[in-house]
Amino acid sequence: MDQFTVPTSMTPAELGDHLAQLVWESFSDFMLRDDADIGITDLGVETEDGIPAEPAVEESLIFLMWAHTRGAQLAFVGRTDAEVLRSGLNAMHRAVFEDLVKNGTPAAQLPLFEAKITTRYVEYNRAAEQSDDHLGEAVISHLAERGLTDHVMVRAMTERALAVATPLRDFLSDVELVAD
Repeated sequence: MDQFTVPTSMTPAELGDHLAQLVWESFSDFMLRDDADIGITDLGVETEDGIPAEPAVEESLIFLMWAHTRGAQLAFVGRTDAEVLRSGLNAMHRAVFEDLVKNGTPAAQLPLFEAKITTRYVEYNRAAEQSDDHLGEAVISHLAERGLTDHVMVRAMTERALAVATPLRDFLSDVELVAD
């Protein structure tokens, strides 16, 4: 599909594939600080040869998966069957997990990673319901060095979440999600 062509409808599998691709693009931008206002090194995350430690990489991926999930939920809530949306979001997660395994993550580690994702999603959803700053603080608490309370960093992470979720929500608001 041409990246400039807006589909009028998507199946859950197509949505999942599309979201997974966007997650990886956002992840690369965040790790490399390409189009991101804030990159992972701006949070004081230590790197070795430019590569952050595994926990920070994992937490970054979880955050970006959550932001894409949130954007899709906001786009489809109230106008799409919840099961059809859940199927699309599950497809996104499966695609990301498959990519992880293809790139060397042992499949045996996926259940632990999935459990961590569930915990973070609950935390991030609660924080987002309270305020943008609460969301930024929740994300920073898992990514940055302990004790980092810099309001600028908290705000930057909030802006990163909005920079992912808002355009995605707007794009998907013109798309009908249809059952396979």
